[in-house]
Amino acid sequence: MYNQQIKTFITVADCGSFSKAAEKLFITTVSVMKQVNTLENHIGVKLLVRTNHGVKLTKEGETVYKTGKEIIELSEKTINKLQGGNKNLTIRIGTSLLYPANPLVDLWNKVQNPDIKINIVPMGDSYTNLLTLADELGKTIDCFASGYDSNHIDKNHNIYPLGENSCHISVPKNHKLANKKKLKLSDLYGENLMLLKKGNSPVIDKIRNTIETKHPKINIIDVATFYNAQVFNECVEYGYLMETPSIWANIHPSLVSIPVEWDYKLKFGIIYPKKPNKAIKTFLEKIEKVINEKE
Repeated sequence: MYNQQIKTFITVADCGSFSKAAEKLFITTVSVMKQVNTLENHIGVKLLVRTNHGVKLTKEGETVYKTGKEIIELSEKTINKLQGGNKNLTIRIGTSLLYPANPLVDLWNKVQNPDIKINIVPMGDSYTNLLTLADELGKTIDCFASGYDSNHIDKNHNIYPLGENSCHISVPKNHKLANKKKLKLSDLYGENLMLLKKGNSPVIDKIRNTIETKHPKINIIDVATFYNAQVFNECVEYGYLMETPSIWANIHPSLVSIPVEWDYKLKFGIIYPKKPNKAIKTFLEKIEKVINEKE
């Protein structure tokens, strides 16, 4: 109901740079710049001052920024209002390599409710995703399935729990441990183990503490805030090991996921907006009914 270029312009202004806005919108920096340039050409005024340190709003840009936010907010309120009274609702489920939609789609297939349609929306796997997706929920996507042990995701979203994933170790297929059915921590002595940086996951922090205090022969390699495809590629390239949830067992063709003799698990569920609309509420009610019937 509004020009996508306006949303892109507002995102650039909020982020202070084209590259950061591109990460948040899951598109290329060039695409972001083209959209803003097109908007400026259409309006006939400069909206942003470009510098080597980022961008800032011009006087005209401040006006368009304020009005644009009002337009977007009004559009979203109108859509939510229409959805609230519309029998045929639509749920947009985000999906990516790290956040597959399969668990939600499998559950929904058991509901078989023709009044709610499912749209699958691709998401990126940037390391900033779990921090920036809060802004996209309710706008470009309505929900996605993810582990939620992260200290960040608990604060910014609502969560519907679906279960737990065991913490496994992913091993390159050509590694000497790749044929093991189950790993002991002593098997990892002398190996490099990739773990999320301290302070990002309470469960992973417990694993780190166990290794540092009781198994110092394991060398821990810090990973950035969140995993992405590059991290998996590095694991394979350098022959590292990496902690991964069991749901990622088939995430990389050159890695095998092996259970470990420990009892660490990560919670898993549906991540959705703090203020869900009628479509999301109905979607979750139907899924809850299926889960209760299974129990």
